[in-house]
Amino acid sequence: METNAELATFAAGCFWGVEAALSRIEGVKATRVGYMGGKTENPTYTDVCSGTTGHAEVVQCLFDPAIISYEELLEHFFKAHDPHNPLGENTPEDYQYRSEIFVHSPEQQATAERVIEQLNNQPGHPKILTQISPAGTFTAAEECHQQYFAKMGERYSRPWSI
Repeated sequence: METNAELATFAAGCFWGVEAALSRIEGVKATRVGYMGGKTENPTYTDVCSGTTGHAEVVQCLFDPAIISYEELLEHFFKAHDPHNPLGENTPEDYQYRSEIFVHSPEQQATAERVIEQLNNQPGHPKILTQISPAGTFTAAEECHQQYFAKMGERYSRPWSI
């Protein structure tokens, strides 16, 4: 990893749209989609979709903190999906689409907690139910899922803009 880059990992629904949106943000150097937070070693997309592995579909971002801060990335993350439902816009059968922040350091943990607290303290703001968890093993998704919208076009999912 470059010395002027940090890693962030977010789960916010189907990783295709989230990846497309995050990759457009100035300061995000690279993105890749994959799976995190489950119990199965080296899961595949089919495994994760079965609902038996416990993994979330995630997007990892390599970002330059001199251009965009982790806090600013979190602001984009919260605008990209419904953080007031622990499953985002999905059902218990779609647990891989949950809302979760996987932190890579104590500083990221503290920032995520602070941002959630600030949002929850806004008058009339519904409670954020996004989980914060330590980043675990990241398993990259199959190549066909990487940069999916760049390959296939955005016609396959709702448009994301953050």
